[in-house]
Amino acid sequence: MPSRERLRALLETHRFQQFIVAVILVNATTLGLETSVTLVERYGPLLAVVDHLALYVFVAELVVKLYAYGWRFFRNPWNLFDAVIVTISLLPTAGGLSVLRALRILRALRLISVVPSLRRVVTALLTAMPGMSSIVLLLALVLYVTAVMGTKLYHLTAPEYFGDLPTSLFTLFQMMTGDAWSDITREVMAHHPSAWVFFVVFMLVCTFVVLNLFIAVVVSAMEEEHAEEAVHATEQLGNAVLSELATLRAEVRELRDRVPVTPDGAPVPAVNGAGKPATLEAAGRGRGPASDQRE
Repeated sequence: MPSRERLRALLETHRFQQFIVAVILVNATTLGLETSVTLVERYGPLLAVVDHLALYVFVAELVVKLYAYGWRFFRNPWNLFDAVIVTISLLPTAGGLSVLRALRILRALRLISVVPSLRRVVTALLTAMPGMSSIVLLLALVLYVTAVMGTKLYHLTAPEYFGDLPTSLFTLFQMMTGDAWSDITREVMAHHPSAWVFFVVFMLVCTFVVLNLFIAVVVSAMEEEHAEEAVHATEQLGNAVLSELATLRAEVRELRDRVPVTPDGAPVPAVNGAGKPATLEAAGRGRGPASDQRE
């Protein structure tokens, strides 16, 4: 088997994937420990060595993948994702680019490309983006309409929340997340008792309708992703079965070609050393001494 095929087989083994996951987790842990001043003072050099070793492993993995897959490496978006993250880690972190040291934690995101379950979730989210864009537009429209209404109705009563359009947009977005919405509502209701109708309708529309639409779109995309994977797995199984059947047919055909046949297509019986058919010789053996005496 060629060396590239061996490397591809090695890269796709479960043990190798587990090794990469372990390196990512260890590296993410060391980067988190570097946020502690006490730990850096005690184990700073050790943490730096572990960080560099993890980076060397990632670089070596990318180089091996690039050699094993060739140009097909660039056809896989997850390979490009890994390449971007590792490239960011290789950038200098001194001088004006010292802020890039904080970006080293992006290596932990490589778990998305290594763990199949995480890949499926992210793929489903990306697949749901077209449907989610329509929901985002609907949500923005609802926020804009209610912000204009809130500014005109309550800008004098609660200027800190509805003093102008940008402030109203931020207040309504905060309420949509469920943060202190009851406090804002009660403060406005102290001057406008009927204001509860405006806020309750807004919360029902945004929180219980629009946000649930997001969940529905994502769940639908994940179901489609699982269905596609099931179809792909079924196709692979069918191709494997067809390949085995073709191999068996070839072996049967080869065995048939080895068996001699008569002109009418019947198999030629095996012969013994004397040139007689084996069946006649067996019949002769079956006669025994008693048969000879009768003769």
